[in-house]
Amino acid sequence: MAARTRYAPDRGLTLRMTATMFLLGLVFVAFVVAIIGIGAAYHASDAAIVLFAVVLGGGFAIGSLFYSDKIALKTAGGREVGPNDREYGEYARLLHGTVDRLCALADMKKPRVAIARTRLPNAFATGRNADHAVLCVTTGLMDLLTPEELEGVIAHEMSHVAHKDVQVMTAASFLAIIAALLIRIAFYGELFGGGRGRGGNNQNAGIIMLALMAVSIVVYAVSFLLIRMLSRYRELAADRSGALLTGQPSALKSALIKVTGDMSKIPTQDLRAAEPLNAFFFAPAMKLNAKASLSTVFSTHPTLKRRLAELDKIQQQLGRTAG
Repeated sequence: MAARTRYAPDRGLTLRMTATMFLLGLVFVAFVVAIIGIGAAYHASDAAIVLFAVVLGGGFAIGSLFYSDKIALKTAGGREVGPNDREYGEYARLLHGTVDRLCALADMKKPRVAIARTRLPNAFATGRNADHAVLCVTTGLMDLLTPEELEGVIAHEMSHVAHKDVQVMTAASFLAIIAALLIRIAFYGELFGGGRGRGGNNQNAGIIMLALMAVSIVVYAVSFLLIRMLSRYRELAADRSGALLTGQPSALKSALIKVTGDMSKIPTQDLRAAEPLNAFFFAPAMKLNAKASLSTVFSTHPTLKRRLAELDKIQQQLGRTAG
């Protein structure tokens, strides 16, 4: 699935992306069968509501795939810049120079470059393919990191484009979107008595609504967990491939430590505003919690400890190669 670049291929990531799509496909088939079974007891108008949710969910998924770059930039408050942008000046020159070097090193097409003026130190890359990819870096990140550390972060982000994992993540979210919509429809249908006034079938309709909600909740939970597992692995894969490309895993380690530590200085309200982009960010917009808990299961990123340990392995690997 990876594009033909000099980024090291990651068979583990390819396997996980394929497995995730296959498993979600099975879940989708089971979901459709369950809805057909439930829909058999529906009146035509109720079946139309379910069909509407599927079509709307599909529209959201397709829209997020084709417009993910524009949506993400708007959410982050970023805009595309050229190397001689007047507003961002040195920021733009530094960022374009770094991206140009990495594109030459990786032998890949240059993504569009954007900057977001915010204290939040972060970066993300998104887009449905290399032709529509955009890399966005915050001024807070460029203020915080050295040029070598910044290069490590950008190499990490560009690997997401090379590995095409953004497209897989977006496609995988399709089922979760549909399930979430049906949960809401079933909840409000039951809350407001969706089956009343239909010739005494209101009790049966209520049971159907509850069944639809239960099936949708299960499907959403399974989809959510599968996507989160893939999300955490793709971040490790991007760390590895980015560090191998630059040959400086220590710079990426230093960047991770700085960015994660600096999150504690960011106001909570700013972190909450950035939460919708957590799955895309280099590091999640949240304060570091040293206590291991169930929250790691639902996290979009592996723990800092895990990421640093993997980069240590890359450092040792490069050391043996050099020796």
